[in-house]
Amino acid sequence: MNTSNNSEHKRIIVLDTETTGMNREGGPHYQGHRIIEIGAVEIINRKLTGRHFHVYIKPDREIQPDAIEVHGITDEFLRDKPDYRDVHKEFLEFIQGAELVAHNAPFDVGFMDHEFRMLDETIGQTTDYCEVTDTLAMAKRMPNMPARKNLDSLAKHYTIDTSARVLHGALLDAEILADVYLAMTGGQTALQFNAEAQGESGGESIKRVAGGRKALKVLLASADEVEAHNSRLDIVEKAGSCLWRQ
Repeated sequence: MNTSNNSEHKRIIVLDTETTGMNREGGPHYQGHRIIEIGAVEIINRKLTGRHFHVYIKPDREIQPDAIEVHGITDEFLRDKPDYRDVHKEFLEFIQGAELVAHNAPFDVGFMDHEFRMLDETIGQTTDYCEVTDTLAMAKRMPNMPARKNLDSLAKHYTIDTSARVLHGALLDAEILADVYLAMTGGQTALQFNAEAQGESGGESIKRVAGGRKALKVLLASADEVEAHNSRLDIVEKAGSCLWRQ
């Protein structure tokens, strides 16, 4: 399990699920509803690595019509898909030791814990394997956020393209949430800039290092890259404090 406190190197898994029912009174997982899709993407060093986990799951119960209207997944589509028990080991290996990020995390984590219990009471809970971060709770604590704090509203707030999103889908929503999470936490990264290496335009500079080791080549940002970086900081600043500009 990764126990590093350095957020720059921490392994982050951004996750979303789709389910058989959308009734949230008392938690739908307490009313016999099941997970039917899991989508998760990996972030390391504040970059998407390209690794992801995505699976559709046969729930052994009917999907409610109002849920189908949201995600478009039907009973017929899931008939030949694996049971949760068939994907549990791989899924647990993917999330173990990571910081698990989800929007309205109690909803997704509640379903995950329910699947764990149904499979084997001794498996434990999600928080036994990874720490959990709720971006909805984060958004509620941050200043200058939109009144509605669902994923669509936050993506629009951070000017993140969601044009490919016609219906909810776990993997696509996880990818969008990853962009939202990186934007929300953009002022918290621990990047350090070498003032001596900064120039007015792009180019190359040499950073001298102690101990007689070979000098490292440093590539400076071009004017276009600096402009793009400042545009991203403008977005972060609109959401609240931007440490890079303090």
